[in-house]
Amino acid sequence: MTAAALVLLIVSLALPPVALPRNASSYVVTFDITQSMNVEDVVLDGAPVSRLVFARAAMREALGQLPCGSKVGWSAFTGQRSFLLLPPVEVCANYDALLSSLERIDGRMRWTNYSRIAEGGVYSAVRVAQGLGNSTAVLFVTDGQEAPPRLPSDALKQDINPAHVKGWLVGVGGDQPAPIPRSDAHGNRIGYWQADEVVQVPQMHASAVHAVSHEELSALQGHYLSSVAEQIGFGYRRLADAKSLRDAMLDARLAHRETVPTDLRGCPAVLALLLLVWRFMPPRRAGPGYVDRRWRGPCRARSPRSSRRSCP
Repeated sequence: MTAAALVLLIVSLALPPVALPRNASSYVVTFDITQSMNVEDVVLDGAPVSRLVFARAAMREALGQLPCGSKVGWSAFTGQRSFLLLPPVEVCANYDALLSSLERIDGRMRWTNYSRIAEGGVYSAVRVAQGLGNSTAVLFVTDGQEAPPRLPSDALKQDINPAHVKGWLVGVGGDQPAPIPRSDAHGNRIGYWQADEVVQVPQMHASAVHAVSHEELSALQGHYLSSVAEQIGFGYRRLADAKSLRDAMLDARLAHRETVPTDLRGCPAVLALLLLVWRFMPPRRAGPGYVDRRWRGPCRARSPRSSRRSCP
């Protein structure tokens, strides 16, 4: 029994990955890096942090919970463009590289200060995913702050998702409008945006609910993002924690069947452990006449002249 366990342990060390068909997902995760994402209105480990920091932390945790075979890449959005930083790579083989590159996604990458999410960022992210192929989906993380603001009469481009790329719009931020930090070209904070420094919604276009425009303040535009997602065939989810992000990325509707190298070394290792536990488990006392056969040596004759064994 011990020899069998040893063989199983050797097999568990030498067994190569086995190609098996399974559901796998491939994502380009796009982070909004515009200045409204620096608003500190979300909480991480009991302390207020910026929306972008919160999104990166949630992604870092979710990344470790994705099954091997999943592929993830990074993209950054500002202005009207989502720029591909890293194409989707397999998470288990490239876990350290994904974490390291994730930490470097911040506002210092920003090449402009305006933000056109619906017709710019999402449109561009869809084009990037379409170019990558292999059923690549989009996960777009943003607070929904358009700058300059879109007017109620503005309509989305009709062909924003002509390839029917699947994906999620993920909203991050608080519900109460908060001042937007202002930063210089090097990412250093230099105060907050003021009302006369940003484009406001013209009074003639303001609705009864938002009679006065305050585009210098920012809150999560959840209803807007949900509406955009519905128009382009995406799902919408609010980023509450890493679990909400992981569940979105594990959505079976966004997965595709693929042959994936699968690590099966745990199977013989578990069998070896069970054999060793059975072999060295203390004997169970069942009664005065009970004999544990696992621990008996060879049976001895009762006497040299007797052929009868002492074993029952």
